[in-house]
Amino acid sequence: MTPTQAAARPSAAAPRFSIIVPAFRVEAYLRDCLDSVLGQSFEDFELIAVNDASPDACGEIMDEYAAADPRVVAVQLAENVGLGRARNAGMARANGTYLLFLDSDDTMLPGALAAIDQRLAETADPELLVFDYSRTHWDGRISPNAKAKVLADSPSGAVGLADNPALLDLLQVAWNKAYRHDFVKRWGFEYPHGYYEDTPWTYPVLIAAESIAVLPRVCVHYRQRRQGSILHSTSRKHFDVFDQYELVFAFLDAHPEFDRWRGPLFDRMITHFRVIENSPGRLPAEAREEFRAKFLRYEETYRPAGHVSPPAVRLSASRRAVAKLPAPLRGAARRAYRTARRVKAAPRKLRKPLRSAVLAGYYRAQRMLPVQNDTAVFAAYWNTDYACNPAAVHQKLLELAPKVKTTWVLKPGSRNTPPPGTRVVHPGSFGFWRAMARGKYFVNNVNFPTRVVKRPGQIHVQTHHGTPLKRMGVDLVEFPVAQGDLDMKTLMKRVDRWDYSVSSNSFTTAVWDRAYPAEYESLDYGYPRNDVLVRAGEEDRRAAREKLGLDADSTVVLYAPTHRDYQGVPRPLLDLEQLAARLGEGFTVLSRAHYFHLDGPADSGPKGGRGVIDVSRHPSVEELFLAADCLLTDYSSLMFDYALLDRPVVIYANDWEVYRATRGTYFDIHVESPGHVVETESDLLDVFLSGRWSDDDSAKLRTEFRRRFCEFDDGFAAERVVRRVFLNQENEPPVTLPTERPGPRTHG
Repeated sequence: MTPTQAAARPSAAAPRFSIIVPAFRVEAYLRDCLDSVLGQSFEDFELIAVNDASPDACGEIMDEYAAADPRVVAVQLAENVGLGRARNAGMARANGTYLLFLDSDDTMLPGALAAIDQRLAETADPELLVFDYSRTHWDGRISPNAKAKVLADSPSGAVGLADNPALLDLLQVAWNKAYRHDFVKRWGFEYPHGYYEDTPWTYPVLIAAESIAVLPRVCVHYRQRRQGSILHSTSRKHFDVFDQYELVFAFLDAHPEFDRWRGPLFDRMITHFRVIENSPGRLPAEAREEFRAKFLRYEETYRPAGHVSPPAVRLSASRRAVAKLPAPLRGAARRAYRTARRVKAAPRKLRKPLRSAVLAGYYRAQRMLPVQNDTAVFAAYWNTDYACNPAAVHQKLLELAPKVKTTWVLKPGSRNTPPPGTRVVHPGSFGFWRAMARGKYFVNNVNFPTRVVKRPGQIHVQTHHGTPLKRMGVDLVEFPVAQGDLDMKTLMKRVDRWDYSVSSNSFTTAVWDRAYPAEYESLDYGYPRNDVLVRAGEEDRRAAREKLGLDADSTVVLYAPTHRDYQGVPRPLLDLEQLAARLGEGFTVLSRAHYFHLDGPADSGPKGGRGVIDVSRHPSVEELFLAADCLLTDYSSLMFDYALLDRPVVIYANDWEVYRATRGTYFDIHVESPGHVVETESDLLDVFLSGRWSDDDSAKLRTEFRRRFCEFDDGFAAERVVRRVFLNQENEPPVTLPTERPGPRTHG
């Protein structure tokens, strides 16, 4: 538990606060958490970040922050010990007058520490201060604490629990309080191991404190994640709640002066057990009867003599009758009870979505037939092309598992067609819905329609279609222009179908985790579409140029801009024909419009002209990469793929501020760029005519960019996906990582 860096403090005086942040698998959120603390106006604190042997970049992020700010101490645990013990490790290093805990995916609001300090001073430094919080949801909503009135109605000064017993009704969490350090030491409070570890900490702390003040101000945003929470996990670990309440009552046994709290804590225990038992998905089906039996034993063991629970805790007659039924009947009865309540509350007129009754009936009938285990369904770019990662996986599947029958979903008129022997179906057709109903494997770089029902045994692989510079998924809620008519709840229904998510680097893995919060497995294998680029040689370059009819001695510049959400009607942001004319005969410019613009107005994107060759409908962007000597782009994800060739990249960022304000980005292209960044056409021309486009500075930028964003791409991504998903072989062949792991960077 030795810290990587025990930073020296500006003075020998103990800090006012020790803020303890344990972390495990929260790389996507940790920076936001740490920044929310370090950005506080009140600065007299130490931040103790505890890496609970997290397999992602949490430890590196902590080391980075510790090196940059003397208030940060990074504690690196040798093995994973769980949240409670990680907090204990942080407390062992704490020097502050007060202890605060902050979960690593939550954030502290601006001014929170100053408000906490002021309230502590006003109440003569009590042993405990309880403050308010709000919940932040994945779709951007912020909901207040349901028990906020308890804080608002609390006494104005610092009092014991007997004068403010409603504090027991608050959520059992560690991070809504400031604890005087000497109080915690005097009582020897520590966190236990296991689920619900806050329970035997929170109740004894509240009971033992002789002075408790309240701050009815929101100081923490409590992130409600869609994945990773124990509240959404099915596990026998939920049985830990029994052990935790044993610790609560053991505390009371050791301190008979607090005997008056047995009844209220008994009621809290029963309510807690009932919540766990009735929460769908927490308990494994085969363990529910065992949990109920243990529940009843604890109820009998810990009920104080003569204690009568309040009506809110006692079961109603109907619920008591249900509770006495055998387990199979109890579940059916509960469902019937809930259905009856819904019917009673439902409006008289219900709307049904308009859809084809024939196709819907056909799809339902097909879903009654067995899943065909030797079938795989592929699609890419909203069914417009045979391309990208799905096509690369498909080609490798035909090689490694030729007995698998494959189907591609394609609209008419695509640039590419699948190999012979591949079945092609049109979206929405009878063949399409039959494939959706009977297929075993589904591979896409976007999403299949929302109406698709994922059946037991079906496997969905999301390959994505690029490393994200721009904001994606639920991260778009702050950017309404880019979000457009994208409904986040609908998106999440689709994301919940994913079993696997393919990633090309650690940065992307962390972005997908927060942009698409769900319970899928990340395949950190590289992007299959890039295998051809990693393995390409000079002969591939010559063949690509010959196929395009390009002069062997010409300097070929591929111009490939991205889409602008803020443009109602897409308009070119660069006079490509003028640029080609100024560059002269030694250059050839290839123009490739974004696929969104292929069927748009005639002037909606870059086209061919004098000195310019329009390659927008060329079937292979990888061939264009191989033919080009330089990629000229703006914010397109193509830059991450092209960097694998170790050829120059120039970024034309003439609308960066508008783009970043309307779309949002995960990092600043001026700070992390694969090459020179320019903002005017004159500067762009100068970069090429001066030769800076391929100078040593460009090479250095490109090398660092490759180290950061081409981490997993070693030429075997497609094979790894096929072996893992279709052949059930783990990480074969192993990913060949760079000599140095990419260092964490600030983004977002």
